[in-house]
Amino acid sequence: MDIQFNKNEDYNKLLLSELKQRFAKVKLGGGQKRIDKHHAKGKMTARERIDYLLDKKKPSIEIAAFAGEDMYNEHGGCPSAGVVVKIGYVSGKQCIVVANDATVKAGAWFPITAKKNLRAQEISIENKLPIIYLVDSAGVYLPMQDEIFPDKEHFGRIFRNNAVMSSMGITQIAAVMGSCVAGGAYLPIMADEAMIVNKTGSIFLAGSYLVKAAIGETIDNETLGGATTHCEISGVTDYKAKDDKDALDTIKRTMGRIGNFDKAGYNRTEPKHPKLNQEEIFGILPESRAEQYDMMEIITRMVDDSEFDEYKAGYGQSLITGYARIDGWAVGIVANQRKLVKTKKGEMQFGGVIYSDSADKATRFIANCNQKKIPLVFLQDVTGFMVGSKSEHGGIIKDGAKMVNAVSNSVVPKFTVVIGNSYGAGNYAMCGKAYDPRLIFAWPSANLAVMSGNSAAKVLLQIETASLKKQGEKITPEKEEELYNTIKARYDNQISPYYAASRIWTDAIINPLDTRKWISMGIEAANHAPIEKPFNLGVIQV
Repeated sequence: MDIQFNKNEDYNKLLLSELKQRFAKVKLGGGQKRIDKHHAKGKMTARERIDYLLDKKKPSIEIAAFAGEDMYNEHGGCPSAGVVVKIGYVSGKQCIVVANDATVKAGAWFPITAKKNLRAQEISIENKLPIIYLVDSAGVYLPMQDEIFPDKEHFGRIFRNNAVMSSMGITQIAAVMGSCVAGGAYLPIMADEAMIVNKTGSIFLAGSYLVKAAIGETIDNETLGGATTHCEISGVTDYKAKDDKDALDTIKRTMGRIGNFDKAGYNRTEPKHPKLNQEEIFGILPESRAEQYDMMEIITRMVDDSEFDEYKAGYGQSLITGYARIDGWAVGIVANQRKLVKTKKGEMQFGGVIYSDSADKATRFIANCNQKKIPLVFLQDVTGFMVGSKSEHGGIIKDGAKMVNAVSNSVVPKFTVVIGNSYGAGNYAMCGKAYDPRLIFAWPSANLAVMSGNSAAKVLLQIETASLKKQGEKITPEKEEELYNTIKARYDNQISPYYAASRIWTDAIINPLDTRKWISMGIEAANHAPIEKPFNLGVIQV
């Protein structure tokens, strides 16, 4: 191993260490004091509930753990958006679990909480995956009600989805394990089956204080909407549990009785580990996002038996396309090649840039994967499409549009891994969030933005200096450097993978060595939902 490999390895493992530290902080939710208060009430935390519910010897993945990070500091913060979401297995059945974290503002819903819940339901709907709600929430966070209540993708969309999912035959199970107030009271009752924990669970449209204010009735919350009331008088809930574990055990038994699902039929053989050492990924991936490297070295350390059948290897070389297996599943891979390549015509193509021939190749390959019913995996490290007169005259816009068309209309499940850069239209063509990947996740080395920090800072600096000069201010070289550094620091914060993850532009930031698990569990989830429409590119310019 050379010195550069060792430097890369040290840098990337420091990024991984930072990821682990930040995740450890997120897992504390509202903090240890609030966790202790939660336990004192005889309640388990959201994460403890999920850990108890999920099968111990099966893998699981967490969706949007960093949602809400640094977004609501003026309101005291909202770690993990106040809700924990995991895909795992209950009684051998793959499902998605959504658990309110009552240590964060009593489980109140911030705008990002609604977005995260909707993302969980979207995953359930796309994959026809059973969903379990562990409810413990004070309802809408009132100081921000205008950003969560009335719009199409706000709080009310949750209940609309409950109804649609029920009509689709998607299993929904709910356990009321704490407060369930106002509009939120509809969520568990719109599930197929609902249970409530005695003494700690409660459901009502208006609590005792509001009832007193509204109609003058004096009543305590337990009599108003506790477990006995809803299991023996109103009939709102189906089961009364003595404590959290009893409720979770009931869910396990219920999930164990669910019948088999219709499979999409994606091809899977016996899984094999890569022959090449996966750990070497840390030394191959450069510290600088501008440095060149061979993406094929990453791919062969990610796929089964390190075996990759490259499609059109000598054509459109700034994109790598080909077939492989990941944890036994057949996949088609579209990846940005990050090294400088020389074409047969003697021309040089820059790594990370999509050229016309590359876009043309990718379009054809995506169509082939759809024809063969093979899921697609996009490995992003892209700076965008090639610019300049030669590219424009050669029809780069037309060829780029063909690729975007193919990605948009693809009917096989798509999975996107943001390894490095994810800039501009390259993000779109390589199946960014707007193009409906079943899962999109990033490595700690990822950057997501319209353009790189350096390029953006230079453009914004020109605008800023021109504005200041119009105001009569003299711009010295020192002043210009100060402005540049200020602008770049602000922009660099926005291209961070944590900035994207906090807004759920990606589903997670993961250890690169967990990539195979994420893709495998994603395809297994997608296998619950048979393809219902044919692949059709629509109108494209040839």
